[in-house]
Amino acid sequence: MPTTVGLISDTHGLVRASAMHALNGVALILHAGDVGSRDVLIELGALAPVHAVFGNVDDAHTPGLEAHQWLTVEGWQVHVSHGHELRRPDPEALLHRYRDAGIIVFGHTHRALVHRAGGRLVINPGAAGPKRFDVVPSVARLTLSPGQADVEIIELT
Repeated sequence: MPTTVGLISDTHGLVRASAMHALNGVALILHAGDVGSRDVLIELGALAPVHAVFGNVDDAHTPGLEAHQWLTVEGWQVHVSHGHELRRPDPEALLHRYRDAGIIVFGHTHRALVHRAGGRLVINPGAAGPKRFDVVPSVARLTLSPGQADVEIIELT
């Protein structure tokens, strides 16, 4: 049976009801940084276990936030970081930097992105927090089974 993972980033202290609805039923949540408040992790934790990394606006010493997360889910090596460690993260730079990852999840740009390259996958779920710039807030659902990875970007209201 496949495992569904919720992907969220750039909450900046806000967890929308629509984000909670979109992530309902996932087995695990990966937060790709700019969490904004420990309360965000507590709220998301009511849905599923949360693994979170810090972003450029977070305090790197906040309990529960790491610089990077490496997980194995359904045989996939998954790497999570905010992306700001590359200054301007893009799929090719992330694929080069995290060569051992089959799936790379990042945030920082506030723009949802799904990029496939050579059997590998790079995902930015977009920014789920307060509306900034000209982007529509979003999260993603990643469905994993051995050898199969499907992702859906979900726009939030």
